[in-house]
Parts: sequence; C-alpha cells; structure tokens
Amino acid sequence: MAVTVAWREGTGLTPSWGASTGLLGAVAAVSALIAWFAILFTGASPEGLRTLVVYYLRWRVRASAYAALLRDEYPPFGEGVYAAWLTLRSPQAERNRLSVALRPILAVPHIIIVWALGVVWMATTVIAWFSILLNGSYPPTLYRFGVGVLRWTTRVEAYLLFLHDDYPPFSFE
Repeated sequence: MAVTVAWREGTGLTPSWGASTGLLGAVAAVSALIAWFAILFTGASPEGLRTLVVYYLRWRVRASAYAALLRDEYPPFGEGVYAAWLTLRSPQAERNRLSVALRPILAVPHIIIVWALGVVWMATTVIAWFSILLNGSYPPTLYRFGVGVLRWTTRVEAYLLFLHDDYPPFSFE
C-alpha cells in the first residue's frame, strides 16, 4: 500500500506499491489487506498484524531518512535508537468501518500529491547530495522540504495501512 517512486530500466519514473519496499513491504501490504477485511467484519484490527505493520513503518521511516541523506548514521533494522522515529497512537477500540471501507478512494488525492512530491524530493535530494559534496552541508531549505515530505508520506502510508482512522492533513508539518 506504500507509494514509492522507482526508477526502472526503460520505463523511467514509475509509481509502485508496497512490494517495491522489499519483502517486509509486501508482508505489510498483505497484512493491511487482511486487516481491512477484519476491520470491516469485526470492527477491530488484529493486534499481531498491527504490530507487524507498525514495525515495518518505523523501519521505513528510518531507512527513508537515511536514503534521502537526512541522516548520516546507518539505521538499525530492529527497534534500535535512531534520530528519525515514528510515534503512533493506538486506534479507538471500535474502528470507523465506513472510513475503512472507503479508504482506498479517500486517499487518492493524497496519493497523487505524495507521488508528485516524491519526484520533486528525489530531485532535491540529488541537489542536496552535490551540496554536501561541495560545501559539506545539506541546504536547510531542502532539508526542511525533505523532512516535510517524509512526514506527509508517512502519515498517508499509516492511513493506507489502517493504523489509524484520522484523515491525514495536507501539510508538511
């Protein structure tokens, strides 16, 4: 369910879903699909699936921060301490079934915007890379933009992975 932008030989920039984040991303996407059915029929998400998807999303935040040059230290794969982190509150006991049922449709505006921001973020990361090589520092404006896009993307991904029912704001904050 995660929106990522990948460069593939002969196809250029293409948006891709979940499995592009490797095996863990594919497992998270399948877990979200199972959770979708569970929430629709029972009103609650299985706790084990939620724990797995939260683990994936925390890893993804750390890995994305490192890959986008927002952090220099290599991220831990497990639940280690890292400067980029994700905090999620548990959803209410009774989930909003209508919101969950319509979630793929409700998220379309965010998906489009996050995809476009991802393309721009890739370009600004390349510019930042050259700046780091030449000046030794990440330009502050590009850094704030990258952090903002990572926040927005993570909120949308958490929404699509059924980790919460609050519609994500259209915001970098």
